[in-house]
Amino acid sequence: MYNNISMSLGEIVLKGRNRGYFENKLNQSLRRIIDDKNLKIYRDRGKVFLDIDKDIDKMVKNISKVFGIVVVSPCVKIESDVDEIKNKVVEYVNFKKKNENVQTFKIQAKRADKTFPVKSMELNNILGGEVLKNIENIKVDVHNPDLIVYVDIRSKTYIYSEKYSGGGGLPVGSNGKGLVLLSGGIDSPVACYQMGKRGVKVDCISFHSYPYTSIRSNEKIKELSDILSVYTGQMKVYFVNILEIYRKIKENCQEKNTTIIARRFMMRISKEIAERDEYDCLITGESLGQVASQTIKSLKVIQNSVDIPILRPLIGNDKTDIIEIARDIDTYETSIKPFDDCCSIFSPENPVTRPTLDKILEDEGNLDVEELIKSTISNSVEIYNTK
Repeated sequence: MYNNISMSLGEIVLKGRNRGYFENKLNQSLRRIIDDKNLKIYRDRGKVFLDIDKDIDKMVKNISKVFGIVVVSPCVKIESDVDEIKNKVVEYVNFKKKNENVQTFKIQAKRADKTFPVKSMELNNILGGEVLKNIENIKVDVHNPDLIVYVDIRSKTYIYSEKYSGGGGLPVGSNGKGLVLLSGGIDSPVACYQMGKRGVKVDCISFHSYPYTSIRSNEKIKELSDILSVYTGQMKVYFVNILEIYRKIKENCQEKNTTIIARRFMMRISKEIAERDEYDCLITGESLGQVASQTIKSLKVIQNSVDIPILRPLIGNDKTDIIEIARDIDTYETSIKPFDDCCSIFSPENPVTRPTLDKILEDEGNLDVEELIKSTISNSVEIYNTK
């Protein structure tokens, strides 16, 4: 029965003179998932519509993951003519009654096109009466109906009843580029998703210590990035082997400082790649106080290592909040696969939780920091492109 999909915009409608820019980015995201040049995407008085008459359920599911869309509805598109609307509403309610347990209904009409000759309240009464006259064993219930029939009058008229939540936020690519430090745990994939939702075009960087860490840990990162790319669009993942850096830290620095010093190296390497490849910021999954490297003092010392913005979208979330989002976006089950990452392999038994910059710099003075960064980027970076 359906021949169209209706999409309601979120924050985009507040963008004023810049709205066209955000709508163009949204159109690019929709084209990425639709992947059919013959399908028509168009705007009609503040909403976005797609003419489609097959694979509706699959398309609605895909569109619900697009950032910038807040509501998705399969609908029936007809001409904005009173008699045609009456006939189609009766047909629609009858269709729903036969396929679902519908005993009560409510009509909710809205005129986005104010030139339409019948006002919304009057149209509700006309359409409700038409349904009662033509369909047996059905009643009106304006408070708790089994079926709400939305009649959306624009240049054309759209009739629907289902409303599915969209991705929300802003279209990917509308707010710069960011490089996510993707560890393979629960948090960093959620951070990647959250920043994609804020319009950032995200790619990832992942550190490993092969052969001390299993090659399967890298496969896990690839799997996570493939899942995330459904929301964010195709991503590039930089794999960086920092085994030699860990070896030098172990040989020349205090064990308790290993995590902080290694984290500072990760930030420096990420910054070098970000500046080389024109990313605007780094993004991490850090949540305040969750582990030793995420206390305020630790974050302050880590931040000191680079002069590029580090965004931490999860900084105020507790673990249950993060897990809930991870489950919703289908990264949780992959994240908990038991493959060690480089951080856990080399984590000291008693890591420092209140580091001071002077002590960390004193330890780093035993290392050739610049050479280690240069050689690591030159010799141990591999790139994976998501599916």
